[in-house]
Amino acid sequence: MATKKAAKYKRVLLKVSGEALCCEDGKGISPEKLAKVAKEVKALVRMGVQVGIVCGGGNFWRGRSSGDMDRATADYIGMLATCMNGLALKDAFVNAGIDTRLLTAVSMPTVAEPHTINRARKLLDEGVVCIFAGGTGSPFFSTDTGAALRAIEVEADVILLAKNIDAVYDSDPAKNPKAKKFDKISHTEVLEKDLKVMDATAASLCRDNNMMIHVFGLKEKDAILKACRGEKIGTIVY
Repeated sequence: MATKKAAKYKRVLLKVSGEALCCEDGKGISPEKLAKVAKEVKALVRMGVQVGIVCGGGNFWRGRSSGDMDRATADYIGMLATCMNGLALKDAFVNAGIDTRLLTAVSMPTVAEPHTINRARKLLDEGVVCIFAGGTGSPFFSTDTGAALRAIEVEADVILLAKNIDAVYDSDPAKNPKAKKFDKISHTEVLEKDLKVMDATAASLCRDNNMMIHVFGLKEKDAILKACRGEKIGTIVY
């Protein structure tokens, strides 16, 4: 993997959806995908980039599909799902020789450290990769909002939003072959057009705090590395 080109960002918040980590049947965790993320994150660390990661939990649990279950209960189950992905990522990173900590917004001291802003910033300053799990720690908020919040807290330069889809489009490209791809688009346009880059709460939080988002597809070779080097891949939301 080529790493000669300098990184554009010093500190990034990588958001990885649960679906981007799942097996081909859409469930569980793919060891191959974990290894791919670990390989690219290790390349970033070697370039001197400070990396924080927020993972979703959709490969295990989708709260909005929980039927008549109490919404708060469904959201807490989702938080636990993100912790399972966080543990899997941490294991893959440690096996790849990456100094890593798992910080959770939901207290579980036997498997992870509790998240605090000062602790996260200190670890990132030391070059330790921080995996943030458990969402915001509160129900009614998505992991997108958790990613926006953590990025702002640790003063990241950008949110690298790794998804199954390769960019932001004006409609679903899987349903509309004429869907228009955006190379750049403003936060305000994303909200006004309801483009579903992130949920509205997360998108508003990024807009109000001038947090740039780089949306790209995780399936592309060296996608995370390319995005961090500022290469033309996916969509920039500014």
